[in-house]
Amino acid sequence: MLQIKQIHNCTVRLTQHDITDFDVEAFVFYARPNLALGSGFGNAIAKRGGSAVKAELDKIGEVLPTEAVVTSGGKLKARYIVHAVGPSFQEEGLEGKLKRTIVNALKRAEEKGIRQIAFPPMGAGFYGVPLPACSDIMLDAFRDYLRGDSGLREVIICANDAREYRAFEAKLAALA
Repeated sequence: MLQIKQIHNCTVRLTQHDITDFDVEAFVFYARPNLALGSGFGNAIAKRGGSAVKAELDKIGEVLPTEAVVTSGGKLKARYIVHAVGPSFQEEGLEGKLKRTIVNALKRAEEKGIRQIAFPPMGAGFYGVPLPACSDIMLDAFRDYLRGDSGLREVIICANDAREYRAFEAKLAALA
């Protein structure tokens, strides 16, 4: 299962994998404003990444909604983690806030010199953003951002399962 689309100088790729065990330069974690790692992927980051990631997050403190910060990946395969604080489902202005969150994650990655970054379906898990809305917003944000002058060379949508993969597959293929 592999879907690929070229946008300007960047390849956008869809894959199915555990993002916390993915061999990639950086990946995005849909973070809480207090940057607590919590359960799910946060727990996997804490356990697999070791204490270095949490120590970096503790130094940062809190992050405003739609903003993002970068830490090392600790002992993970990924060299960096971009912690992006996005909206919850049914929050007022969801679409615009989620798009700003994605764009800010891309900007923070570029500021660090990152050229390859993987995104989970943003907000589609614990935060309750429906997969159809999530895929539309993410792909629009990628298309709009990558059409500009970007140093990113690969953006990967990393679905956790077949259900998430299918939500992006046809939309990525049709992306103009």
